[in-house]
Amino acid sequence: MNKDSIEREMLICQCLSLLPTEDFDCPLLDYSNYKLSTKSLVKTFVAAQLDHWSSYSHMEEKLEAYPELRMEIGIEEISRSQLSRRINELPTELVQKLFIKVVEKLSQLTKGLKGLPNGLGRLRIIDSTEIKLPHNLCDWAKISKKKTGVKMHTRLMVASPDVVYADKIVPSSGRLSDFESSDVMIEESDYIYIMDRGYPSRENLQSWQAKEISFVARVSKSLRLGILEEYTPTHSSVVQDAKVSYTVSQPPVRYVEFIDEKQRTYRILTNRFDLTDQQIMELYRARWTIELFFKWIKQHLRFTKIWSTKPQGIWNQMFLALIAYGLTLIVKLQTNSKKTPWEFFRLLQTYLYKTVGSFTKALNKKNKKTSKGRQKVPIPKQKVSPELGNVALDKKGTKERKRR
Repeated sequence: MNKDSIEREMLICQCLSLLPTEDFDCPLLDYSNYKLSTKSLVKTFVAAQLDHWSSYSHMEEKLEAYPELRMEIGIEEISRSQLSRRINELPTELVQKLFIKVVEKLSQLTKGLKGLPNGLGRLRIIDSTEIKLPHNLCDWAKISKKKTGVKMHTRLMVASPDVVYADKIVPSSGRLSDFESSDVMIEESDYIYIMDRGYPSRENLQSWQAKEISFVARVSKSLRLGILEEYTPTHSSVVQDAKVSYTVSQPPVRYVEFIDEKQRTYRILTNRFDLTDQQIMELYRARWTIELFFKWIKQHLRFTKIWSTKPQGIWNQMFLALIAYGLTLIVKLQTNSKKTPWEFFRLLQTYLYKTVGSFTKALNKKNKKTSKGRQKVPIPKQKVSPELGNVALDKKGTKERKRR
């Protein structure tokens, strides 16, 4: 396809064409699903994530309204019953494989990024987020008598201050603790792993040290530490910096305790003796990035309002949401946009059914306003009640009648 034809193509079609769906072209995969292939099904649900389609009926209406989109997806017509049935039948292993390919593409596009400044580098942040489910429809996901839900254990790659993406997710029931998921989330030793109190234990710490994995983890008061050597703190927020031991059989680790602006105390354990106490503090503070990531995907993707009440359908929705996020980030990186992730995604959603050329033009549009405009002279504020107009009623100058 030449550049001119790409420029004239509908943006949502161009986004979907970037999906690495080669593995879905096998005829045996769709032997009994000739009306709606697996490839078309996946593209439909990714489009639903990008455009925030609210229901199966909404999906049906959108696809009916845009023939060009149906052509890209590879369908002539579709029904809500097909979508509802197939999302539960779709093997999660296939969607997971597609997610891994998207992550590989992101890894290639971000390999030149250096991570966080001040010598912190590229990080991996580990945490999980919970998705609440209808109590009366998902008995299989009950955590307690009053609580029903599932978890998405996430490993977030921080490639730069404004480029982050999940490079691994593991769905689970809500009963699985963070501690129990750590073995599958912490694998390689080439990155610094940042995590909260739910992950470190004596067993996990010993395992990470044996694998030479760099970690910065918050620990609870219950973990007993023996102080071997004290260091002089170099930052005003750091209360203590010391070499400590948590067990006799393992090499010593480093303990950094600091207090934040709200006077909350954080106890950090790490095996990085080469970093300053301020760097250790900044590394743990970077953990907040994953909380912002969870908030972002829950607000801007179809993530918390479920399409299915069955396990496989919910696992598929998790992977499809992260595939859609990865797809928007691929477009952002390919266009070299300097906009924030939210600004870029908002603009992309606005132009989804416009041409790629019009989106590119809007993306590169410069603000014509160069002056600061008319400056207001500061006037002492006076409390003035706004006028309610001639239509609304207000109770003025009347005393409330006492109830008899």
